[in-house]
Amino acid sequence: MILLFAGLAIWYMAHLFKRLAPSARAGLEARMGEASKGLFAVLIVFSVVVMVMGYRGAGFVELWQPPAFLTHVNNLLMILAFYTFGASAAKPAKVWLGTKIRHPQLMAVLIWAVAHLLVNGDLASLVLFGGLFAWAMLSIQVINAAEGTWTPPLQAPFKKEVTLIITTVVLTAAVAGIHTWLGVWPFGGSF
Repeated sequence: MILLFAGLAIWYMAHLFKRLAPSARAGLEARMGEASKGLFAVLIVFSVVVMVMGYRGAGFVELWQPPAFLTHVNNLLMILAFYTFGASAAKPAKVWLGTKIRHPQLMAVLIWAVAHLLVNGDLASLVLFGGLFAWAMLSIQVINAAEGTWTPPLQAPFKKEVTLIITTVVLTAAVAGIHTWLGVWPFGGSF
């Protein structure tokens, strides 16, 4: 569990450093130039590796037993999470949802975290998914405070919406395949 907490701490630090310590970040960028971006990218990848190792290595401590029907709710929420994440992709105009939500990527993390909390009733899942839920909520608050009022972007042409829907379907199938390959049947019941 220590690795899981360490991975979360590195994730928080790497993502929030820019917002919470802007002068320190500016000084680092002045000394390192573009390499500072690489440093933070490495820290983020490293934090994911540490979180995965910590999660997989944590002993199972059951907190509750999720009902089986929540697997289907989880799957629907994951489709929504992929779509929401993708709503930030089109630039400068956004698909419809991207014109309604200020932080589609962070909102997608919130949806993803809730979806996984619904189907995982153990302590390590609560720490991982709850920790990333808290990070996304904190990030939204910090960014909103730093940037002030949001002006919604223009809406992209409908073909971008179609592209996002197709991408969401393909990504959902790919992630289901990866879960199955890892031995986690994502559709409820057994396989």
